[in-house]
Amino acid sequence: MRDPVITVRDLSRHFGKFVAVDRVSFHVEKGEIFGFLGANGAGKSTTIRMLCGLLEATGGEASVAGVDVVRHPAQVKGVIGYMSQKFSLYTDLTVEENFDFFGGAYGIPRRRCREREDVVLGLVGLSDKRSAVTGSLPGGYRQRAALACALLHEPRILFLDEPTAGVDPVARRSFWNLIRTLAAGGTTIFVTTHYMDEAEYCARIGFMVDGKLRALDTPRDLKRAHVPGHLFEVRGADPAAVKALPGVLQVVPFGASLHVTAEVESAPRVAAALRATSGVESRAIEPTLEDVFLALSRREAA
Repeated sequence: MRDPVITVRDLSRHFGKFVAVDRVSFHVEKGEIFGFLGANGAGKSTTIRMLCGLLEATGGEASVAGVDVVRHPAQVKGVIGYMSQKFSLYTDLTVEENFDFFGGAYGIPRRRCREREDVVLGLVGLSDKRSAVTGSLPGGYRQRAALACALLHEPRILFLDEPTAGVDPVARRSFWNLIRTLAAGGTTIFVTTHYMDEAEYCARIGFMVDGKLRALDTPRDLKRAHVPGHLFEVRGADPAAVKALPGVLQVVPFGASLHVTAEVESAPRVAAALRATSGVESRAIEPTLEDVFLALSRREAA
């Protein structure tokens, strides 16, 4: 660990007999974009809420920016920014009125709040929208306004829980450009997302499955570890017939196609057999984080 600003050891959260987060441990370094991935109900949002001091932990330890969030959860709120899954601003107020409200909640002096409004609105490209009623803005603009509000008090760490859910692809790309700019300036980003293409921007990714942290590494090393061998995209083939080919490790439905993993030494023979099969189309492809996610989910279900 070079310079961890978040340290988590055996963090757990129970709701009665249900274990939402089960002894999770990891660290996040200063200026890192750290991704947290998993299916709905995997424990991602519950973990974030504990780290933000919004939900009491059942057990374990967690330090955020030097604050023990298990013992002193209220103290962490002044040093972090948080964007929840649900849009957090008041839609019947203007952007500027929202900033005034949250600036007061953070205890920012009025003159300083106005200065920060100018800075963050410029950063997110909304300088000309400060008088707009927040609810009238397009989805991508609303998310940028919420991000700007979360940055108002100059937090060292920014927690983003599904920040681009329901936002169009162009707006998503713009939002992630902002995230990379913030990280380059030293802000630590902790983000959850369902979009695997977005997760590629993260320096490291933790995969949650049923409340447990099942994998944690860089995108490149996750693919190497969990999607070994050579990967083919195959169309028009019978899955059972493909699975029966010597050297095939696994066959996974992937939309209208199959993702077929073959042993490295057997890959040329598998490719030749697929080419020789009438009506079958195949091509070698690079694994994605979606392949990693599916591999981890299947392993847990087995």
